[in-house]
Amino acid sequence: MTSERTYLDWNATAPLLPEAQAAIVRALDVCGNPSSVHAEGRHARAIVETAREQVAALVGAQPSEVVFTSGATEACNTVLAAPWAAIVVAGIEHDAVRQPVEAMSGARIALGVDAQGRVDLSEVAAKVGAAVGAHGAGRVLVALQLANNETGVLQPVTEIAAIARETGALLFTDAAQAAGRIPVDFATLGADFMALSAHKLGGPKGVGALIVREGRDLPAFVRGGGQERRRRGGTENVPGIAGFGAAVEAAHQTVDGRARIAALRDRLEAGLLDLTPDAHIMGVGAERLPNTTCIALPGHAAETLVIRFDLAGIAVSAGAACSAGKIGVSHVLTAMGCDETTARSAVRISVGPTTTDREIDRCLAAWREIAAHSRALARARTAA
Repeated sequence: MTSERTYLDWNATAPLLPEAQAAIVRALDVCGNPSSVHAEGRHARAIVETAREQVAALVGAQPSEVVFTSGATEACNTVLAAPWAAIVVAGIEHDAVRQPVEAMSGARIALGVDAQGRVDLSEVAAKVGAAVGAHGAGRVLVALQLANNETGVLQPVTEIAAIARETGALLFTDAAQAAGRIPVDFATLGADFMALSAHKLGGPKGVGALIVREGRDLPAFVRGGGQERRRRGGTENVPGIAGFGAAVEAAHQTVDGRARIAALRDRLEAGLLDLTPDAHIMGVGAERLPNTTCIALPGHAAETLVIRFDLAGIAVSAGAACSAGKIGVSHVLTAMGCDETTARSAVRISVGPTTTDREIDRCLAAWREIAAHSRALARARTAA
């Protein structure tokens, strides 16, 4: 096992940025409670409000629309726990959306996706219109992620938001994987609610945000104290929020560098397919995040591929990191119509702003070794 490591699992979590680390350390020395009116409290409050402005600026929202949470999962649960009469949701959503929807008491209306993992606008319009007709305006929520965590496929959220407005439904989008990687503008998207995560863009783990469009209301998910405009009780995580804000400032540069990241991803994919022409890139025909590759190599278990990469000093994942270690088929790839054999052989490789050409070369070299080992085993079986 090599001691040199190459990190290609940015969709699971991005390495903590130095700017975020420095902001966290500075905030740890601030003793005041942000709700206190004395000088120490005002200092802590200023840190929180500065970060609120930074997060709002990244995603084209108003600072008053930003609610700090413990992460995107809490933000998703906050929206989905509201008393919706019906939720229209696609099968490719993250478990932070799927599981709360499954636990709700109202109607669950499933949306299909095509082989590239995209929803169909006409199906959305028909099902959302029928749901609003049955339950009334304002009582139906459409939940649709902006970018898929496994394949990187982008969804037509702006068009879906227009359908929701026309029919009287509301729209929630999980943008945890998109923010900081592609331009995200909450106002332009037209969503009513949006979830964000700090650690996906180089901030600390355990902090995120829910964006709530002005004029929209939700029951408080965490009660007590009235913080975050009574939307999320509890003393704010000042160091985490400070790190989130600092990471967001740095993320502006990351978005500007997405062409370089996409070029790395494209070179990686071309190399992978050249080495193993029988491999499949998931969602390759759709618009995707510039950093994400989901590749299936039939005949190879994804868990084994991840281990072999790890032994070669390279970190990749099989499906969502939240589900790592669980034996099962990706619900995302199943929804896209993949057969079980293909779905069980898919790994996710995700690059980031600091990924180098040398690291791409190391990944391709490891893939070459994996493919060569597989061919050798196949020849041995044939000879036997």
